[in-house]
Amino acid sequence: MFRRPVRFGDVDAARLVFFPRFLEYCHDALEALFAHLDGGYPRLTQERGVGIPTVRVECDFHAPLRYGDVARLEIDVLALGRASVTVRHTIRRDADGTACATVRHVFVTAALATLAPVPIPDDVRGLLSRHLAAAAGDA
Repeated sequence: MFRRPVRFGDVDAARLVFFPRFLEYCHDALEALFAHLDGGYPRLTQERGVGIPTVRVECDFHAPLRYGDVARLEIDVLALGRASVTVRHTIRRDADGTACATVRHVFVTAALATLAPVPIPDDVRGLLSRHLAAAAGDA
C-alpha cells in the first residue's frame, strides 16, 4: 500500500485531481513497491538497465479526489507472463476508503538500451508474486 497527498498542482479548474495525475500516482506506487528490491527502482533502471514500459492502460473513475485528500494506492498483480505484467491499481481516498479510480496497467520488462522485452528478472518476479490477486475472479 502506498499513500500520496494530493497536492495543489495535481488539481484542475474544477478543483479535482486532473485525470492524467492518476497515472503518475500509479507509477509512484510502482516505484515504492520496487524500493523493496536491492537498490530499488533506481538500480533496476540505471545500473541493471531494465525498465518497465507501459503497453496498455485502462482507467475507470468512480469518485473525486481533491486538494488536501490523501490517495491510498493498492496494487494487485493479475498476471505474470514471461516479460509482461498486468496489475490493478485501486486508488482510494484514504480518509474514508472510497474507491476513486481503478487502473488496469500492463507493462513489460525491457532492456532500456534496445527496448526489447527481456524475461522478468527473478527478484522482480519474486516481489511481484507476493502481490498476486487472490483468485482469477479478481481480474
